[in-house]
Amino acid sequence: MEIFEITKRFPKEETYSLTDQIRRSSRSVAINIREGYAKRKYEQVFSRHLNDSLGSSEETRGWLDFARDCKYITNEEHKKLDDRYDKVNAMLYTLMTSWQKFSDI
Repeated sequence: MEIFEITKRFPKEETYSLTDQIRRSSRSVAINIREGYAKRKYEQVFSRHLNDSLGSSEETRGWLDFARDCKYITNEEHKKLDDRYDKVNAMLYTLMTSWQKFSDI
């Protein structure tokens, strides 16, 4: 939700580009994990969703770089969010390599 709140400050001309893209990619991280977990009985499907989630996380980090470079967010906000996505990625890597531990199937 922090991304959503921060993007409310972005200029109107970014509504259908940067604002939309960063909101979409940030939401996609959690949604892909959730959808993949629901289909965890099919290992390849679960794995694909985790990979998609990782891709969305990296996409979000890229959009955060643009937002910082355009001065829509401060360096401090960027660092805080980038650090969080770094942790999310580490958790995703763990989940991708040992997802059976987290599965009840």
